[in-house]
Amino acid sequence: MADTAEAVKKTVEQTAANTKAQTEKVQAAGAQAFKDGLEKTTASLSELGAQSKLNLDAVVASTTAAQKGAEALSAQALSYGKSSWETGVAAAQSMSKARSVQELIELQTSFTKSAMEVYMAEMTKMTETLTSSVKDSFKPINERVTASVEKFQAAR
Repeated sequence: MADTAEAVKKTVEQTAANTKAQTEKVQAAGAQAFKDGLEKTTASLSELGAQSKLNLDAVVASTTAAQKGAEALSAQALSYGKSSWETGVAAAQSMSKARSVQELIELQTSFTKSAMEVYMAEMTKMTETLTSSVKDSFKPINERVTASVEKFQAAR
């Protein structure tokens, strides 16, 4: 019976040792998994912060480009308004000196034709400025969207 008690004691001790070894392995694996998860989360949050900064930079660049475009359009409109006013005053002075109705009609026709040509050229110029401004304004945002889409596709 002493042998049986000794065998049981040995079995219990061996089982306890095996259980302790398994528990240590499970704890080590759990600790490593927690550490890995924490590192991945930290890296993801860092990446999210970097992406947010890049997005903010793109919005600022876009707003700056839009502001420059608005300033350019405003300057063009002001310049056109000033020259149009000066041309109109000069035309009115010229028309006031007309000696006949026929001369007045010719001056008026010439002024109107010239004013329409200048107007159409100015509107074309403003349209080009506006188009360029919109393109420049959307460029930084489009680049960020493209970069984000590529990053998401790469992560899949």
